[in-house]
Amino acid sequence: RRAMELQLKGYRLATAEIIYHMPDHPGVLQSFIWQHYDVAPHYPVLKRFLAFWKGNLDGALHSVRVTRAEIVSAHEVRSLDGFYELH
Repeated sequence: RRAMELQLKGYRLATAEIIYHMPDHPGVLQSFIWQHYDVAPHYPVLKRFLAFWKGNLDGALHSVRVTRAEIVSAHEVRSLDGFYELH
């Protein structure tokens, strides 16, 4: 239900591949996949997560690649005049 509410407000499922340097081996890169509902093109939820990462985690960021999925758009949702349940 919460996912639908977010989608109706313009949020879409965003997936980010975060590449970072291993803290103990800075020459080695590691990949982390992050997924959450966010708003393109500014991605405020992802930006908050990356700010948390920079302030609290030891692995320095190398790069971030973001994609998003159009799951539901407002023009695909319509109100119903009635509801019928069959038993």
